[in-house]
Amino acid sequence: MERTTLVLTILGHLLLCVTSAPVKQQRDVDIYSFHINSTVTSRYAITVITSRVANRLNESKEIHFQVKIPKNAFISKFRMTIEGKTYDGVVKQKEAAQQQYSQAVSRGESAGIVSSVGRTLEDFKTSVTVAAFSKVTFELTYEELLKRRLGKYQLQINAQPMQVVADFKIDVYINEHPGISFLEIKGGLKTQELSSAVTSTLASSTKEAWVNFYPTREQQTKCEGCGENGLNGDLIIEYDVKRPKQNGELQASNGYFVHYFAPTDIQKIPKNVVFIIDHSGSMHGRKMAQTRTAMLKILGDLAQEDYFGLIVFDSKVDVWKAELLQATEKNLEQAKAFVKDINDRGATDINAAVLKGVDMITRYPREGSASLLILLTDGDPTAGETNTGRIQENVKQAIGGKFPLYCLGFGFDVNFDFLEKMALENDGVARRIYEDSDADLQLQGFYEEVATPLLTDVQINYNGASNLTQTSFRQYYNGSEIVVAGQITDNSLETLQTEVIAISIDSKVTYQDSVSTKDVIDVLPQHENFIQRLWAYLTVKQLLEKEVTLKGDEKEAAKKKALDLSLKYEFVTPLTSMVVTKPQENETQVAHKPKEGEEPRTHHRRVLALQPSSGFVKSHQYMVQSVRPLGFPFLLGPPGHADAPRLHGHKSPARHPPKASRPTIKLLLQPAVRFLISILPKPICYDAPAGHKLLLLKDPSSDFSMNGHLSDEGFQVIVLHYKTEKLRVSHDNIVYNNGKNRVKFVWGQLDPGNHESHNVSIFLRSTKLNVTMGSVNVVFLLHNKSGDVFLWPVIHQQPKNADIQGILGKTDLQYEEVSDSKIKIKDLEIEATWSSAIDYRFPTAPSVECWLVPVQSALQGELSDFTVSQL
Repeated sequence: MERTTLVLTILGHLLLCVTSAPVKQQRDVDIYSFHINSTVTSRYAITVITSRVANRLNESKEIHFQVKIPKNAFISKFRMTIEGKTYDGVVKQKEAAQQQYSQAVSRGESAGIVSSVGRTLEDFKTSVTVAAFSKVTFELTYEELLKRRLGKYQLQINAQPMQVVADFKIDVYINEHPGISFLEIKGGLKTQELSSAVTSTLASSTKEAWVNFYPTREQQTKCEGCGENGLNGDLIIEYDVKRPKQNGELQASNGYFVHYFAPTDIQKIPKNVVFIIDHSGSMHGRKMAQTRTAMLKILGDLAQEDYFGLIVFDSKVDVWKAELLQATEKNLEQAKAFVKDINDRGATDINAAVLKGVDMITRYPREGSASLLILLTDGDPTAGETNTGRIQENVKQAIGGKFPLYCLGFGFDVNFDFLEKMALENDGVARRIYEDSDADLQLQGFYEEVATPLLTDVQINYNGASNLTQTSFRQYYNGSEIVVAGQITDNSLETLQTEVIAISIDSKVTYQDSVSTKDVIDVLPQHENFIQRLWAYLTVKQLLEKEVTLKGDEKEAAKKKALDLSLKYEFVTPLTSMVVTKPQENETQVAHKPKEGEEPRTHHRRVLALQPSSGFVKSHQYMVQSVRPLGFPFLLGPPGHADAPRLHGHKSPARHPPKASRPTIKLLLQPAVRFLISILPKPICYDAPAGHKLLLLKDPSSDFSMNGHLSDEGFQVIVLHYKTEKLRVSHDNIVYNNGKNRVKFVWGQLDPGNHESHNVSIFLRSTKLNVTMGSVNVVFLLHNKSGDVFLWPVIHQQPKNADIQGILGKTDLQYEEVSDSKIKIKDLEIEATWSSAIDYRFPTAPSVECWLVPVQSALQGELSDFTVSQL
């Protein structure tokens, strides 16, 4: 029997800070109890994180609660209990919560307390002021229908409380009706030092399992990866369920049912697969290398009965072979040689590439096989047809519902909404591939999920039931699971019957099953309605996906139904918000659920920069958001000074409070813009005064240079030189000149603009300009902040030469943290302040926290070394 994968990520990460206390006093605010309790009942997980905190000082202090939850989960409850009084979060329609959100913003208070923090997680955080010698209890509940992937169930719990906790417990209870076939505990918290803290029990009936993790205070400090900040690691629980019946597992309770269908004893179907690979200029470097590595492994895993094709594209579409070829040893060796020679170049014609893939499959149909397209791209369409709506229509019409299209978006510059809609419209899914050292493994992992089709054209029917979730599925793959839920509307029905009709390798197959509607499922009393909540969860998830592909009245109807269910079951979804009313003066916080790739609102902060010469006070109000780790330095600004005077509602950064309880005022003689160098363990930032002409990037070996004129907010003009070619980018227009020809573009023009020559590629869409000159790729974003229009450059591809110059060429800076106010750069200790600033690298303009250091320390030289006399 195959083992199947299910992932549950529960990360208990608790950060505490005192906004004005020295670090040495932080233990006076004590997490004396921290519990994670997760109950998994037939794949539906309900997790409760409870943290009890005491303020042991003789003055009131602000305490922050921060935990990480799975992206697929819906928060369903949050409460704070202070001095016997409970404050519950209330789920409302997003628009209905807007007034309270706006009021919080106007007071400079925190708002928007859910944010994306990585591949699978979202950050939930809030704060409350606790009186002297008082306690607060935080309790967060979230729910998730767990999904099977890659041959195993895996439940992952991350413990990172940020301090040693006297009463630390993780309790996991798993109840699987057909029985649990095996149970294994792994992970960084299952080290030799912590082995005695982990216990697991599998009931003799095998239907129930318990896993407990109770580390002592000493174990929390002396285990591998532990220290003064306590535990930091994963507890991974792997298990599988017994599958005695190939027709699946059917459960009914309280008028609702759920059907799990995952047959394994089926001969696999040969597949026809076409890989469509973007090799435009933005795929340069590690992206391209990782794609080649992944494709070589994937080709090696093709079965001999499979047929495959390879398409690479930039502004042109190149086909390895004109038709699909069988995965023989000879053909695979030739294909691998082709993959090894794939290099980056040119622009991005997604429309022509995908249509070519559709054409290859439809021209060479094979009976008894399953077809699929896999598209990998890292950017927007910039050549050929560039209107994303027309591309989606073209692809949908060409595929005609005959096979699925899977879209893999590499990195964060890709238009993920476009890929998601195109995939969903064609029975596939979109997946983001994160730019990291394991990107090739991410690509391989996705392919493994769809590598073994077992059934096609799956249709599931139920008698006496309605309000069903999705019942038609284009393909079913080994290691996955089809889940359908619904309401039993026939009150006189004593037995619910189901019928699954599908196409196997060579014939039509039928699976039938039934279950008594009167059966009582053995679950905990507080979870007795889990099937109803599972149905609501799955219905909302699928309606939100469906709404992406619909238009007009159908779109509004799907959105309304999803909203009504979200409100009824109190789920925080993209259509709802949770309003948290805080005890101090009825302050509120509003939790929004972000979309994939979206930088959500987390909280607002007001900062003052003073100009004493004129007596003018300039106020910056901006959103602070999570930010992803980046490979190259990028620009941030305007500065968010940690040592600026506090306004009402202003809160210090979570982990590094200022040294004194009374804030100081730093007087800036002129406006400054904050730059950031993205390095580990935490980013470094510095302020550069406005008005300078700066050397941004220079590669002497290729005659490339980029200079910019810094204004109060960002750059007003940036000029790029490459040999005899020149590009002038301003907030008004873009002008390219090669000495013979002159091409002009205007920001916001209706039709996309582009220009290509042997050495230069320029593509403009609305407020985003993509430029490739030689081996350098730069994207310029045009921002409008309260009427101030300015440019922001983002280096996507550095010069190949290692001897690069300029403030954006600082990629090799290294440092170590010495204390909470000092870091060491190249054996020199310097004063540093934990601060933040806006990141205009993204259109959403998030914020990132960073160590603020003097400009000379960050650049390892004077600012004058990086100024130029002319652009």
